[in-house]
Amino acid sequence: MTKAPVKTKMTLLNIAPDVDSCSSNSTENTSYPDCPFIKKGMPYTDVDAESQNFLTDHQLGKKKFEAEYSPGSASFGMSVFNLGNAIMGSGILGLAYAMANTGIAMFVILLVAVAIFSLYSVHLLLKTANEGGSLVYEQLGYKAFGIPGKLAASCSITMQNFGAMASYLYIVKYEMPIVIKAFLDSTDNSWYTNGDYLVLIVSVAVILPLSLLKNLGYLGYTSGFSLLCMVFFLIVVIYKKFQIPCPLPENFINITVNVSQPQVNTTDEECCKPKYFVFNSQTVYAVPILTFAFVCHPAILPMYAELKDRSRRKMQSVANVSFLGMFIMYLLAALFGYLTFNEAVEPELLHTYSKVYSFDMVLLIVRFAVLTAVTLTVPVVLFPIRNSVNHLLCASKEFSWLRHICITVVLLVCVNILVIFVPTIRDIFGFIGASAAAMLIFILPSAFYIKLVKKESMKSIQKIGATLFLIMGIIVMLSSMGLIVADWIHNAGSSEEHTNGH
Repeated sequence: MTKAPVKTKMTLLNIAPDVDSCSSNSTENTSYPDCPFIKKGMPYTDVDAESQNFLTDHQLGKKKFEAEYSPGSASFGMSVFNLGNAIMGSGILGLAYAMANTGIAMFVILLVAVAIFSLYSVHLLLKTANEGGSLVYEQLGYKAFGIPGKLAASCSITMQNFGAMASYLYIVKYEMPIVIKAFLDSTDNSWYTNGDYLVLIVSVAVILPLSLLKNLGYLGYTSGFSLLCMVFFLIVVIYKKFQIPCPLPENFINITVNVSQPQVNTTDEECCKPKYFVFNSQTVYAVPILTFAFVCHPAILPMYAELKDRSRRKMQSVANVSFLGMFIMYLLAALFGYLTFNEAVEPELLHTYSKVYSFDMVLLIVRFAVLTAVTLTVPVVLFPIRNSVNHLLCASKEFSWLRHICITVVLLVCVNILVIFVPTIRDIFGFIGASAAAMLIFILPSAFYIKLVKKESMKSIQKIGATLFLIMGIIVMLSSMGLIVADWIHNAGSSEEHTNGH
């Protein structure tokens, strides 16, 4: 997920001029939300990221620049962990739903395909950065296609982060009422257990004050905390698979079956048989959910800059290990979540347990940990969105607290409106996965590669592969978006007919 940006201590971005390292316009002082490229000796926490100019003019005709080499400090293991933080996010909560609507075999095929395509995209991105002389995603877009390329990259990253922020607030909306009811030992549907009100309260009381800070360095640890929470969540999902029988007996301890949800596995053993291939109206969300879960590409280049003894091959190895780890976690979470609830699994897996458990201490701890993590992560995700908007609208102006506050408030208002009025987190996973995530994984890296890597002809295997990858990305994006919009229209028509029927 798109995901919470990873905070690392970034040194001056000067790339060693060797064959396998990324060359850089090292005279530039560029800024990136997660990895501000700053003047030597200037500590990160003192940088006003919103007043830096990340698209200054350079000697675009030169590929290699004479620069003082400043080596990265992140070890291989730490880079693997940081990239895992960038990959992992709320997307893991929707994977069991994707498996329920594709079947086990089809889901595994799609998961393998998206993971491989994402790694190939990382390969294209690293090679393009080497040839293009920049370790900033937006800068590559600017060098490849000018202002349109910069806008395409910036808008895609902003949309992805906005979707991630919305998904985090959806978790607050879904899970906080359950936690409050558990602490109060109450089943009343009072205002303080209404998810919409709780999202607004959390946004105003917690997220807004943290988001108004100019620098969020102290929140960098939330990425690691979020990853640990998701690992704990995965362990609980596996554990609960062997605790919750299927079908559910009527006298099962701590089980409260909601009679308005007959699809819960209470009596029908047929519902407990896993399916390997499933095709229905919800199958169209599978690929967007998977792309949303794997997108981390804007964080690749800053991590490449910080990698110790960096080389393209070493960074690719970091990506391979990180993606393999996330692939295993995603597969286990989806498989055990699906096998626990089968067809009854919801778009947000953690919330599905509230269908059956009236109270469970382990799940309460998981919910509380996840809520804490996502609440603290929202300001970190909002930071690059605000930074991008500030650069697009007022790149040449001095820092202004009024503008800073206004952009922050407007962004939070927009995301709250989205969370309150969009009915399910599935729609966020689907739309962002089909649009911004598809752009960041498929379309932009291949387009930048084709444009900036001059030493390979268009008839070379590498360029042909990148071209096919670009075409496939466009097809995936357009087809997924079309099918999702068609499903929305169909659901809206069905709801209207149902309303008129009563």
